[in-house]
Amino acid sequence: MALVSTPPAPPAIVQPAPYEVSYGVVRGVAAPGTVRLVVKADGRLVRSLPLEQGSFVVAAPLPLGEVTVRIETIDRHGRRSGRSVPHVLVLPAAARPRLLPARVDPGLVRSLRRLTTAFPGTSALYVQSLTTGAGASWNADASFPAASTLKLAIAVTALARVQGSPQRGSRLDSLLRRMLVYSDNAAANEVERYFAGSTSGGSTLVNALMRSIGLHDSEMYGGYEIGTRSVSGHGAGIPTRVDEQPSWGRGKRTTAHDLAHLARAVWLAGSGKGPLRSAQPGFTPADARYLLYVLAYVRDPGKLDRVIGSVPGVTVAHKAGWLGVARHDAGLVFWRGGVFVAAVMTYRSSGAGNSSDVLAGRVGSLALQRFRG
Repeated sequence: MALVSTPPAPPAIVQPAPYEVSYGVVRGVAAPGTVRLVVKADGRLVRSLPLEQGSFVVAAPLPLGEVTVRIETIDRHGRRSGRSVPHVLVLPAAARPRLLPARVDPGLVRSLRRLTTAFPGTSALYVQSLTTGAGASWNADASFPAASTLKLAIAVTALARVQGSPQRGSRLDSLLRRMLVYSDNAAANEVERYFAGSTSGGSTLVNALMRSIGLHDSEMYGGYEIGTRSVSGHGAGIPTRVDEQPSWGRGKRTTAHDLAHLARAVWLAGSGKGPLRSAQPGFTPADARYLLYVLAYVRDPGKLDRVIGSVPGVTVAHKAGWLGVARHDAGLVFWRGGVFVAAVMTYRSSGAGNSSDVLAGRVGSLALQRFRG
């Protein structure tokens, strides 16, 4: 009677996880007796290598974009076992989080200044390559009405205060996606009540989190008004200052520098680095990778991604915000050679319009051209 060949237990996969971004790192534990590890993306072999111990951390050249990653293990008898991870958004390996000192790019300073001069209103810009550290700013410490841009800070605070990243379809996951992807104000208020019991208590905690990572020029100032839903340390080495302060009153406020600093902090936290991981240990690397996945699917086109959003290999993870007099966009732009952060804020007392979105698109396009060389 022939013996039945029993395959080894499937590998335990730590990274990547479903509905998260990945830079091609595959991490996990294989069953005893495993001698080879195989990595596939959408059924295509991308890496095969010998394995001498149970735990593994390997870099795999995964194709950019959303894929299903499958990790298979093979024992000495040739028996296979595997596990698939769907909905992994692969970003360039060159964009993996790392800490670099910032420095001024004089040519970029001049180019950004030309764009602000042509804009018919008050604007503020902060742009930095997180791959080289080079960047520039204009009016980046001026205070603007924050609108929906601080919903990113609400999301970070929520994730820092709950155990584990939200499961797909859970109440918190649904609220966060409504708040960020569709910029739903009611969802934003519900998220604050979820982790604090009230919007006032939630805003207090959001402000505390922002202060803990050095965002001293931002203020949450209570919940969001229902019915205005939108569908559409200071940069070391890159001086930021107030060149032109718009007069707009009191309410939620922030600066281009603070928005860029927050986006960068989320990116760094994805690899356990940066101010969020030191000041907010509850915000885990998995939380950061989950949040970047959500931001990459924001339904608010025509801003930073206005031109570059259709460039092959480019992913824009951003959060915009607008009021009648102000329009902003801030986020991370990933391309095959790395990643940069950009924040564009605009204000016109007579009403902000399409010219604000055009400015954001030009900044995104200019920065990509500059950093891509």
